Amino acid sequence: MKKLIASCFAALCLVGGASANTGGTPWDKFPTEKVTDVAALQHGAKLFVNYCLNCHGASFMRYNRLHDIGLTDAQIKDNMLFTGGKVGDLMKVAIDPKDAKAWFGANPPDLSVIARSRAGAQGSGADYLYTYLRGFYRDDTRPTGWNNTVFPAVGMPHALWELQGQQTVEVEAGANGEHHIKLVPPATPGTMTTQEYNESVADLVAYLQWMGEPAQIQRKQLGVWVLLFLGVLMFLAWRLNAAYWKDVK
Repeated sequence: MKKLIASCFAALCLVGGASANTGGTPWDKFPTEKVTDVAALQHGAKLFVNYCLNCHGASFMRYNRLHDIGLTDAQIKDNMLFTGGKVGDLMKVAIDPKDAKAWFGANPPDLSVIARSRAGAQGSGADYLYTYLRGFYRDDTRPTGWNNTVFPAVGMPHALWELQGQQTVEVEAGANGEHHIKLVPPATPGTMTTQEYNESVADLVAYLQWMGEPAQIQRKQLGVWVLLFLGVLMFLAWRLNAAYWKDVK
């Protein structure tokens, strides 16, 4: 009995510790309607190929799957393929893995299912990525010159800094002696306004979420029909059961 109590107490301690680790920068809510917006997905795919695919691969995704978001072979070749590859090729990373490890300390992760793998207590993986890609700021103490409010001491440089500009931060002291990092609008503006950049990041995250499961829209639509079918079948089974047993006393 004592061992059982001790085990339960240890489990509660672990749960408490896990809950305590869910703090940090709150995640902003990703605009979920973007995932069904074809224009947003196409723009996100363009941003992914131009800014992410240089270092990060998507080894479980083929270029021809972009047909599902309305792109033709000609559009894919003209706007997505820059290395002379084929439309049926996988979205492989352009950087040499040895160079990536030397520059960043580790190979950048594959992004095929990054939106599905980053979900946490604060929200979905899309919420995390939407906050993360808007949380970079200048930090001269870091090897890359960049840091991130969501991922402190991040090894990744800010690939979209020309679009967003260069943010800085202010450190605010909390009531309990804690320190909170507050982002300051870009002192050096980018090529986009803050609203335009947020929209572009939302498009990019929408594409990343779609890429993790390209059939998710069809799956949800099919799920509605399956539930309706099961509802009708259940009603028929209920009435058939009542008719079968009506003369049985």
